[in-house]
Amino acid sequence: MTEKSDNNESSPPEKLLVDKPSDFQFHAAYVAYSNAFDNATAPETKKQLNENITALQENRIDYQTFYRNIGRYRTEDGSQHNYGRAMIKTQRKREWRRKTQRHERIERHKK
Repeated sequence: MTEKSDNNESSPPEKLLVDKPSDFQFHAAYVAYSNAFDNATAPETKKQLNENITALQENRIDYQTFYRNIGRYRTEDGSQHNYGRAMIKTQRKREWRRKTQRHERIERHKK
């Protein structure tokens, strides 16, 4: 009796393969689940992710609830504090011309 419970606890949860490419919303949710599952290390985290994707598949929860539940397990590019803004580097046209001319001049005289 105790052997069965030990066996279940020792095996780590596996990623569920329940993707539906024809259903765009579910496919996007599955991709989010898959990335979070791959980055997770704790078996309890993986178990929670599996429960959430199963509940979404069986229509027990909606997409908003699903994303709210897995949001704490998701990280984008290894950073948790990515606020959705990209750094934009600007340059004036005159600066760009001078830089380009200098680079061409150096390349021309390298030969």
